[in-house]
Amino acid sequence: MKRSYCIAVLLSIFALTTCFLAGGAMAADPVITLSYSNFFPATHKNSIIAEEWSRELEKKTNGRVKISYYSGGTLTPAAQTFDSVVKGIADIGNTVLGYTMGKFPLSEVLDYPVGYPSGIVATKLGNAFYSKFKPKEFDGVKILYFHAQGPGILHTKKPVRTLEDLKGMKIRTFGSNAKFASLLGAAPVGTTMPETYDALRTGVAEGAMAPIESLQGWKWGEVIKSTTENYGTGYTATFIVFMNKAKWNSLPPDVQKTIDAMSVEYIEKQGKLWDTIDAEGRAFTLKRGNQIIRLTPEENARWIAKAQPMFDDYVAKTKEKGLPGDAAVKFVRDYIKANTK
Repeated sequence: MKRSYCIAVLLSIFALTTCFLAGGAMAADPVITLSYSNFFPATHKNSIIAEEWSRELEKKTNGRVKISYYSGGTLTPAAQTFDSVVKGIADIGNTVLGYTMGKFPLSEVLDYPVGYPSGIVATKLGNAFYSKFKPKEFDGVKILYFHAQGPGILHTKKPVRTLEDLKGMKIRTFGSNAKFASLLGAAPVGTTMPETYDALRTGVAEGAMAPIESLQGWKWGEVIKSTTENYGTGYTATFIVFMNKAKWNSLPPDVQKTIDAMSVEYIEKQGKLWDTIDAEGRAFTLKRGNQIIRLTPEENARWIAKAQPMFDDYVAKTKEKGLPGDAAVKFVRDYIKANTK
């Protein structure tokens, strides 16, 4: 009887100890689940790298952080991603500034047709701009990093060699590029990237402005016949990878430190990726027999002159808001000049 009593006591102690240790482990290392919304389709390399970022964070936090990754706008539509993250519908988002015009008045200039030479330059400029100006328009979120496409140029169903060829054509644009298209004499058609293939296929649009990677990444090369290399007015689309601020503030300091360190690494990775997929897009369209037309220096100068009113209006509008628009334009142009070979 005494022996049975001792065994029962020992078993009880063992059970309590096991529960205590398990409970302590759970309390010490709770799993943090985060949702990540991205509008790029799952097969696009800008979606693949975002999922790579997610899995790397899981690995570097030893499983303490788990990311539920949603591609193709399945969690939040492209144009609603910023507000959805602010509201906590998604914890992390990747979106393009130009989908919410007016929300980012100072940073809007990043997307202007200043003659971007590459994706890596555009990406580094976006991050340098944020570091210098710290725009208050981003105060509602935690910025992880910026990335930006290679030079946005013109892709059309019929060849465009001059401004006269472009006059009246229905051209897909977004954000500030609608004004740019109008200044060139085209008729802007506003669509997001996921909507543009059908717009081109059905004739709602006769052309589109985007980096050349879009011809493969978004399959536009199947529905256009010609690309015009208007590099003197090459614009970019600036993307932000960002996080709900309350969710960020709730993370343990060591997890925040890990995310910040990874973000620095992915500035370089994603900037270079944009240039890689631009090369792939060029090869894709040429293989399909589509043509590529480079503007003459004289024609390039005409397009550059047509774009100037955008910058004049930007400086005037930001001045009214008490924002340093003139300094922002100078910073962007100086950066491009210093980093173009």
